[in-house]
Amino acid sequence: MARSPSPFQVSGLDSEQQISRWEAVLADWVASIEGTEAAAFWAAVLALISAAAHATFGALQKGRYNPWHVRGAIDVSYMIIALPVALFVAPWPEPRLWIIFAGVWVIHLIYKLLMAMAYQRGAFTAVYPVVRGTGPLVTVIFAALIFAEHFAPLQWAGVLLLSGAILSLAYVNIRAEQVDRATLSAALVLAFITGIATATYTVYDAWGIRQASDPFTFLAWFFVIDGSMFPLISLWMWSRDPNRPAPLPLMLRGFAGGVIGLASFGCVMMATRLDKVGEAATLRETSVVFAALIGWFFLGERVGLIRAALMVLIAMGAVLVEFG
Repeated sequence: MARSPSPFQVSGLDSEQQISRWEAVLADWVASIEGTEAAAFWAAVLALISAAAHATFGALQKGRYNPWHVRGAIDVSYMIIALPVALFVAPWPEPRLWIIFAGVWVIHLIYKLLMAMAYQRGAFTAVYPVVRGTGPLVTVIFAALIFAEHFAPLQWAGVLLLSGAILSLAYVNIRAEQVDRATLSAALVLAFITGIATATYTVYDAWGIRQASDPFTFLAWFFVIDGSMFPLISLWMWSRDPNRPAPLPLMLRGFAGGVIGLASFGCVMMATRLDKVGEAATLRETSVVFAALIGWFFLGERVGLIRAALMVLIAMGAVLVEFG
């Protein structure tokens, strides 16, 4: 299919032409390796990069800032970063993609609302593993139904091992939390539902990026559209917050999260275009291991023997999924 240029591209701008040329080279490279062994290799690499980025992305949403505020700052940041690429660099989307983008807007907004509500009620160390442990198992089931992906018995064992170990890590963290049990129960129910929402957007995004002739067009407009609504909700809540934080530090954190979010979501979507959705989604959930390593090496947090053993099991599950 011919690549239609963006109607916003301006002639005579050498830097934009160079960037657009590089985008075309990358898009052609992706098309050349699809369906080959190289595609499976690069999908695994991209999924692991996404896992490391997502661990940092998730950590940025906890701490002294309200999760509603920081998520809005993150979204507006990656929207602003992606907008020039969408308008001036990437080819214009095919008409059928606009309907898909409408679905992206709805599904991701629901996911982010659920995630913010869960973080508001429960500790990050309890909520995050439940979301990440539920996601891969449901994603593999959805991918089997929608994409007719089939896992070997060892791969299913890997998914169950990885999800079970992540949920066990959540249980260990929950036992260490001194919080109201009713509030914690509500947070865990929301986290479980958010895990299902995670699987839903993972499969939907994988289907969407496969419909685009140019994957970078899909990614650029994905971040523009996905980042367009939640900042308005966040701004409204910030204006009503009697203890609202100063805008500049919040936006600095949001910008860092926006850059990391581009890597996290962009890499996993590209991985699902290149190879099996279930494998990419499962590898991405090793983000729990990366999150623990970040806490251990950079934040001085204690891992402990039980958590270390569970992280080994998570890694073993990921290996079984990839090579089983």
